[in-house]
Amino acid sequence: MHENISKILLIYTGGTIGMIKDYESGALKAFNFDELLQNIPELKHLEHEIETLSFEVPIDSSNMNPEYYLKIAEIIEEKYEQYDGFVVLHGSDTMAYSASALSFMLENLNKPIIYTGSQLPIGDLRTDAKENLITSIQLAGLKKNGKSVIREVGLYFEYKLYRANRTSKVNASHFEAFASPNYPPLAESGVELQVNESLLKRVHGRKKFFVHKELDNNIIIIKIFPGINEKTLSYFINLESLKGIVLETYGSGNACNEKWFTDIIKEAIKKGIKIVNVTQCVGGSVIMGHYETSTKLKSLGVVSGRDITTEAAVAKLMYLIPKNLAPKVFKTIFETSLRGEMS
Repeated sequence: MHENISKILLIYTGGTIGMIKDYESGALKAFNFDELLQNIPELKHLEHEIETLSFEVPIDSSNMNPEYYLKIAEIIEEKYEQYDGFVVLHGSDTMAYSASALSFMLENLNKPIIYTGSQLPIGDLRTDAKENLITSIQLAGLKKNGKSVIREVGLYFEYKLYRANRTSKVNASHFEAFASPNYPPLAESGVELQVNESLLKRVHGRKKFFVHKELDNNIIIIKIFPGINEKTLSYFINLESLKGIVLETYGSGNACNEKWFTDIIKEAIKKGIKIVNVTQCVGGSVIMGHYETSTKLKSLGVVSGRDITTEAAVAKLMYLIPKNLAPKVFKTIFETSLRGEMS
């Protein structure tokens, strides 16, 4: 095989991209992914060698959960040495969550994993599926001097490749469904494929690829709003199994600083619940202590999520909770960028 020809594994989990319209009923149904080449004859013209693997039962991404993350991670672990890159086809609704989780589960990743999907089915006349799929395969196959150019988990949609753990789905009806407000695109597809190499994750040395298989989903997201009350909040922190909270606060990390509120937060932390402060704003960063309304949270031991997305904060919590870290160690590690998820 020519050193710049890559062997790519296409993993189909479900989602709109793999649907085809039943013209009798008008309903969308999953199609057999081995028929992919028949549906996209253009794939034959790609220089890369493509193989496909499909979930036995394709799942709607609204049903995605950590068990499926593990399934995707284990497929990659098992096939890691056989392929140069991986493309994961996934429903767009929860793609940012799934791809963020994978970025934490896979340590010392040295190959590209590109998540993609589409807003319209592959069989649709106006579909965005073909471009998303073809370019994702090209990106996963990109090599320079025989080595993969991209060596991280990416998410490609509508002409842009983003670092997966920096993305959020922002639009349900446009082809441009994703945004990465706090980190520029890693690559853009125009007349030519432009890779911003300075933005790519640096991979150091020859550390062994490792898959973290334990995730703990005993966490909740609490979005602060004007009028949130004591009864509701204390109900949540008293849930028997709760281990982590992603607290979506205002602006640069501000929340109500009335005594009842800070007492509840204090009690939760005393119970060993990990609380991470992220902003509700689409872009920007939590800067705790910037305003008086966040100074108290900081002194109580709330962890700053800085400019992490809610999706990546959820993934990072699920990944870190099973490691049973002491509060100070947890805080230090959470506030450190592990996979390029925060600035």
